[in-house]
Amino acid sequence: MELRQLEYFVAVAAESGFTTAAARVRTTQPNISAQIRGLERELGARLFDRSGRRVTLTDAGRAALPAARDALTAAESVRQSVAEVNQVVRGHLSVGMVDGCTVRPLFATLGLFRDRHPGVGLSLTEDASDGLVARVLRGELDIALAGYAGDLPAGVDELPVVRERVVAAIPRNHPLSSKKTLSLRDLRDHPLVGLPRGAGIRTAFDRGAGDIRISLEASSPDAVVELVASGLGIGVLSESIVADRADAVAGRPIRGVNDQASLGFVWRTSAGPAVHAFLALARREFGFDVDQAVS
Repeated sequence: MELRQLEYFVAVAAESGFTTAAARVRTTQPNISAQIRGLERELGARLFDRSGRRVTLTDAGRAALPAARDALTAAESVRQSVAEVNQVVRGHLSVGMVDGCTVRPLFATLGLFRDRHPGVGLSLTEDASDGLVARVLRGELDIALAGYAGDLPAGVDELPVVRERVVAAIPRNHPLSSKKTLSLRDLRDHPLVGLPRGAGIRTAFDRGAGDIRISLEASSPDAVVELVASGLGIGVLSESIVADRADAVAGRPIRGVNDQASLGFVWRTSAGPAVHAFLALARREFGFDVDQAVS
């Protein structure tokens, strides 16, 4: 049994005739008739009733038709899978990363991708997180490691690497250090130091902070920590960043700021095979289960 025979069988069933089916699959009427007769001999049953003006399916034909369609669909899926691999080999991947990124697993993923897919052109761009998400959505970037808070725009999928709460970073000798948690009222009378608008941490804070505003901006978390340690204000950062700099600052949860800040990969739902090849490597480098679902 050949796929071509199944294709002809489905075409005759759809057209209710051999001549129109032959035109549909771009062959001759004698050829399609011969192929159907050969299929019927192999199956040991007549698939069509040819006695009337229109060709109709027999009971055996009606039973065989869904399986024939499924077989053709499966064959097309195989072709598509191979085509996708070929696209990876000769495609291009544009990657974005947040300004000042120092995430080593990302760099390891980039290196592995270049080694595994040397025929793929690879470009890397830095930008603010909100700019990265917008550029992914517009198709200017294929995938980006960006910070964000809340829901992403429709048409964008995500693989979160880190998702954690936003905390206040205070100097060790600050009067508020005696409190286990801080309220927004506690922060109101102090200068606040944070990342620029568009950063995921900043977005999470702004959503819950009401009219409380960050007055000093720094482009990197390390700069925020240094400004806080120098006594210029209270910082707004993620919990893990503050924990990593426990020598200089202490972290306190902020009551009323409930949105979590995320750092993760974002890409269009309709992304091509190069993106999924990159994600497969990223999952390994970032310690995810290879089969982990993303949405």
